[in-house]
Amino acid sequence: MPIKPEAVGVKGTPGKRSWTSKDALLYAVGVGAGLDELQYTTENTKDTPQQVLPTFAVIIGGGGAPWDQIGSYNPALMVHGEQGIELFDEIPPDGEIESIGECTAIWDKGSAAVLEFESTSTNTATGEPLLKTRTQLFCRGEGGWGGERGPSEKLEYPDRAPDHEVVYETREDQALTYRLSGDRNPLHSDPSFAAMGGFDKPILHGLCTWGFTGRALLHALCGGDAARFKAMNSRFSKPVIPGDTLTVKIWVDGNTALFRTENQDGDVVIDQGTFRFE
Repeated sequence: MPIKPEAVGVKGTPGKRSWTSKDALLYAVGVGAGLDELQYTTENTKDTPQQVLPTFAVIIGGGGAPWDQIGSYNPALMVHGEQGIELFDEIPPDGEIESIGECTAIWDKGSAAVLEFESTSTNTATGEPLLKTRTQLFCRGEGGWGGERGPSEKLEYPDRAPDHEVVYETREDQALTYRLSGDRNPLHSDPSFAAMGGFDKPILHGLCTWGFTGRALLHALCGGDAARFKAMNSRFSKPVIPGDTLTVKIWVDGNTALFRTENQDGDVVIDQGTFRFE
């Protein structure tokens, strides 16, 4: 059997990752930040110290996962299912973390396997925890061993209009900027490769759409202050094409919120979103 269900609970080898101010700036413009967000897109604006977008956690976090101990699967049939982050402190513009990851779940969906990993990262400069990431991957063709299917409950959105709606336009070349933060998968840049996957043109990285959504939450609920952004979790539900318009709908309840992101046709592209802030 390609996937090893007994790998649940296995931890990987700790790994280190460093980044610079330039890396954080490049990520910010990759997820659409611009002239009205100079604290995230510049490092030398008067009276505006550089901050780092909280969703940059998905670029630097996730290390130390036990990828070599979960068995084998076809990467071409794997899609990103869910993503979550938790921030214990602000991400500094320059820094280094040490991360250790764990396989926290493997579910049998019959026609697919779902793999879940959590990784906790410590700021090596302070010795204190900085962030945690959670990732679920949907591996088609790898299920069917008779294992547990996993939880199936869904969030119930309030039966009222959203408290906030934030609209962002993505650029037709958005993926060409975002890919410079590390994900060079040709599905997002090469038309011929995208065609092999059944797409008319390259699609936007799911984590780029996620970054746009995180910006909406940051500005609508945190006043643009990264220090108030604490946790974000959601599910990917449909691909986004560069040039699409994204509308992030947000329902607030105290210091928590539910959200989802739709494209210009009203299709939900990010679903089951939960957010925590101060």
